[in-house]
Amino acid sequence: MQSLGKENHSSVSEFLLLGFSSDSQVRLALFSFFLLLYLITLLGNGLIVTLIYLDSHLHTPMYFFLSVLSLVDVSYVTTTMPQMLVNMVCPKNTISWGACAAQMFIFLVLGIAECVLYAIMAYDRYVAICFPLHYPLLMSRPICIKMVTGCWCISVAGALIYTVFTMQLPYCGPNKINHFFCEVPAVLKLACADTSFNDHLDFILGFILLLVPFSLILASYVRIFASILRIHSTQGRLKSFSTCASHITVVIMFYGPSMIMYMRPGSWYDPERDKKLALFYNVVSAFLNPVIYSLRNKDVKRAFLNVLGHRRTAQ
Repeated sequence: MQSLGKENHSSVSEFLLLGFSSDSQVRLALFSFFLLLYLITLLGNGLIVTLIYLDSHLHTPMYFFLSVLSLVDVSYVTTTMPQMLVNMVCPKNTISWGACAAQMFIFLVLGIAECVLYAIMAYDRYVAICFPLHYPLLMSRPICIKMVTGCWCISVAGALIYTVFTMQLPYCGPNKINHFFCEVPAVLKLACADTSFNDHLDFILGFILLLVPFSLILASYVRIFASILRIHSTQGRLKSFSTCASHITVVIMFYGPSMIMYMRPGSWYDPERDKKLALFYNVVSAFLNPVIYSLRNKDVKRAFLNVLGHRRTAQ
């Protein structure tokens, strides 16, 4: 049986990514749209990281986590979008078995890191608003670094389990992945073996890596909302509600599609729907994060103006 597994495995040396559409005009329109979206995402997140690095007023736990989130977002979209863009204009949409496994692993590492980072950022806001006097102690720099280190350890471990248990299955054909990158549910559909164990494993991992952080985020924001209601100033209350509501919107846009994708039964697989869901947690969230978390923030705007002012003075 083991030799048969090896034989089947070796029979598929590459996969074909079908992407979004076979119509050349549609592909060209999608290429232009996604290229613009990708460049704006790189620019927005790159600007956030640069401003946080240059402005000492932004060297706080909240902006430290924001800078890590921006770096994750840049890497996250770069794992999938450049290849997707190339496949839209080139007739050959193949990816080798090894490259597919590598893309799956890196994508999962960054995706899980984003899940955990959202929870860490929600906890940071919870401590800042509900325990302001203890904030410097509870969110000291060593603790923040330990949190981010723990985030990466969880991400690598989770991604390794997903990837190993997916790619160790025999793949003997067909080799057409109905997706724009190598994602676990789409690849599992091509396995020449029973994937019920993988379905159960994916649900358990999804519960730990998606549902648990999402529940912690909701619990943090419930406590934050309760504190906001005690604010006497109506203007201050509305401003705080607006900020928290926008944060929760981005979180739901990321976690909702992710949980549908990774916690559902394998029989619910729908390739066209899955491609749209993947765009939400891979592309749209990375595009919106700089706008929601940073560019609407007065401190970031002030830092941007300060950097521009210093450059003009230097000239």
